[in-house]
Amino acid sequence: MAQLVAAFGSSHSIMLVSQREDWQHGFRAIDPKNVHYHDKHGNKTDYDALLAAAPAGTEAMVTPEKMSERFDAAEAAMDQLSQRIRDARLDVLLIVGDDQTELFRTTNNPAFAIYYGETIRNTAREPASPSDSWVKSARMWRHEPEADRDYPVKSDLAEWLIRQLCDRDFDIAAMDGLERGQFEGHAFQFIHRRLLKEQVLPVIPVILNTFDPPNQPTPRRCVALGAALRELIAAWPQDLRVGVIASGGLSHFVVDEALDQQVITAIRNKDSATLAALDPKLLQAGSSEIRNWLVVGEMARDLDVEWVEYVPGYRTPALTGTGLAFAAWRTLF
Repeated sequence: MAQLVAAFGSSHSIMLVSQREDWQHGFRAIDPKNVHYHDKHGNKTDYDALLAAAPAGTEAMVTPEKMSERFDAAEAAMDQLSQRIRDARLDVLLIVGDDQTELFRTTNNPAFAIYYGETIRNTAREPASPSDSWVKSARMWRHEPEADRDYPVKSDLAEWLIRQLCDRDFDIAAMDGLERGQFEGHAFQFIHRRLLKEQVLPVIPVILNTFDPPNQPTPRRCVALGAALRELIAAWPQDLRVGVIASGGLSHFVVDEALDQQVITAIRNKDSATLAALDPKLLQAGSSEIRNWLVVGEMARDLDVEWVEYVPGYRTPALTGTGLAFAAWRTLF
């Protein structure tokens, strides 16, 4: 019988593929141009309004020294999480991540999808140019350094999960391959490139539309999906050590520490009711990726959260940025 033996969570913000100097100076230049801001009540806003509403003293929160400290904390957390995944000795890792018009478009955008091809492709970086911005360089880091790479997928289990979830009345888009020019989205690139590194581990991409209205799944539906996946993993007849990781989140593009701690605490306490009752209005723009953690939190109810590292990734005096979170549930050996 298969057994879910380990669970993890990781932010995948562009901050985590940027350089120290980008944290110290780059985001301050680009954040005022962001058009995806929502305030802590879920209302649409802009940078100027956020800056005007910020409390006194926020400039001291984003000095180059403070940014450097946060950079180091995030790097150390990612290194530790990478080792924890390796130490779990998994046979397969489900990656629960979002798609932001990468494999899908708003012309055809399913709420849930599972990829079940034999492999999933990541493409090589575009050739670097001296004129490239640091933002482009950071995004290109998610791609392969020299040549396209096809990562293994546990396709038989993935296909079976699709069928079983459909039998349970989940409408799952099924993907058995990629079109020419397509490659895995950023939520999955990050896991492969930064956390798995050279570890050869079959994955199953579970894709949520967290970001684009009007058909994002409710928190309640995300929790239900996690419960169904937990039960189905246990029903797979082959002996497998299965892991799962939530890719994305927590709050952004405005850091909301209260919301982040509410989610982390509810997951730690296995409080499915609180997670299911989260107001979808709070899960917009980047904060929408919290949905991925809701799925994994419910999948991992039989495990205990063992380690959490939270870095409030403020980037500007307007308190824009990302609530960077990294977590591991106690592994069953």
